[in-house]
Amino acid sequence: MIDEQTNRRTNSFWRELPILVVVAFVVALLVRVFVLQTFYIPSESMEHTLDINDRVLVNKVVYKFRAPHRGEIVVFKSPTSWRSDPSEEDFIKRVIAVSGDHVVCCDAQHRLMVNGRALDEPYLYRDSNGAADLPSEEPFDVTVPRNRLWVMGDHRSHSGDSREQFLRTRDTNAATIPEESVVGRAFVVFWPVSHAKWLTVPGTFDRVPLPPKA
Repeated sequence: MIDEQTNRRTNSFWRELPILVVVAFVVALLVRVFVLQTFYIPSESMEHTLDINDRVLVNKVVYKFRAPHRGEIVVFKSPTSWRSDPSEEDFIKRVIAVSGDHVVCCDAQHRLMVNGRALDEPYLYRDSNGAADLPSEEPFDVTVPRNRLWVMGDHRSHSGDSREQFLRTRDTNAATIPEESVVGRAFVVFWPVSHAKWLTVPGTFDRVPLPPKA
């Protein structure tokens, strides 16, 4: 009797296993498509906040309910004009300014200014001697168009970003990205384990005032 019950349970398990596998696959697919996705870092443009081959986890839901905020690190579908390689579709940068913001480089201490407030940028790349990248090697003065974002890499001298595009084209639309192109917010580095950390918003962005009224 016990053997028969055991056999029935065993047979039931093997019959249900394919269903469980399919359900698990569907759940994983739905999570990836709608909730969370992993991305790897292919370039040095965000060093050393994000190093080459780091893996980050991206929240794909948050911007369904609000627009990106200054200081957040976002993955977005890059404009074709930004790509040195046509296959480089997903970019990752830091949001420096949002719709309506006035961005100027630079003040007397060579700091970026957003809406008249200077940014202290502790995340900027530093070389082996401790020397930090400049916020920008060339001056600029822009107002971010409606529903668009000004994004920059933390390794400014090695980043194809809003600054680089504006200095090349002098076109604010070409130099910014539409909010709708953002895939999600990168919020944690999970691999390699030695690099694991939360990607929080630096406090300097808390002190940026609202954009001036048009």
